[in-house]
Amino acid sequence: MKTNKEAFRDYLQLEKKYSVHTVNGYLNDISFFEEFNLARFEQGNIEKVNYSQIRGWIVFLVDAGISNVSVNRKMASLKAFYKFLLKTKQIEVSPMLKHKALKTPKIIQIPFSEKELTDLLQTVDNPIGFEEVRDKLIVDLFYTTGMRRAELINLMLQNVDLSSGVVKVLGKRNKERIIPILPIIVEQINCYLKEREQVEEIDGNYFFISQKGLKLSESFVYRLINSYFSRVSEKVKKSPHVLRHTFATHLLNNGADLNSVKELLGHSSLASTQVYTHNSLAELKKVYKNAHPRNK
Repeated sequence: MKTNKEAFRDYLQLEKKYSVHTVNGYLNDISFFEEFNLARFEQGNIEKVNYSQIRGWIVFLVDAGISNVSVNRKMASLKAFYKFLLKTKQIEVSPMLKHKALKTPKIIQIPFSEKELTDLLQTVDNPIGFEEVRDKLIVDLFYTTGMRRAELINLMLQNVDLSSGVVKVLGKRNKERIIPILPIIVEQINCYLKEREQVEEIDGNYFFISQKGLKLSESFVYRLINSYFSRVSEKVKKSPHVLRHTFATHLLNNGADLNSVKELLGHSSLASTQVYTHNSLAELKKVYKNAHPRNK
């Protein structure tokens, strides 16, 4: 007989199709609450807690210096768990029913400018050898497709279709989407594939690999992007996600409609894509102020 936590894990993996990383995050949060509840209230069965006990955990986390963002994530895990218990008729009322998330500062992602991208790509205009060719392609592919870091790392060789000029990526919840690639990127991919053929003993069929033929790690890709953009940008955050943000912002600034950008990014709703519009609006205001006669 499975425990409720084990059944919840299967639900997240099989029905919600969450990644292993996401599922582990949910389960870890629930385990931490179990430990707290046992230590503070001597109650190991969290299926029977009330909101005051949950509130006690929130106070404990805040006092321990945990950020409101992290606390809210843990509460989201609990909320999902109790929602599952409601669905499976293990409880009649969720103790999270009246919970309100803690206030968090609104963090605005600052994209790279078009000049920063141009300057960077000029510094690596003539890559030589497997690693340089691969690294430049990684930067260009992020910027021209807007794919997520995990999508790029898990991109398979057979899902890059140069004849059709598209790549197929596996996004969140194992949702596939097709992204077009520019002719200049097709040329770069051909160069990379020639270099890739020289790598011996390739492990698996991943598109991007290390010099030893292994799948790239998330930390390697993060360090690569951070290192490259440190040459041309003084922005605090220089990451693959900022490049994804840059992709969306530059498309909107140059006339792309929101729905098209939504599809390219693989968002399930327009609300997720609309966070990128504030930069487009900033650009629009700049053009407006420079062009309108009343401002001269």
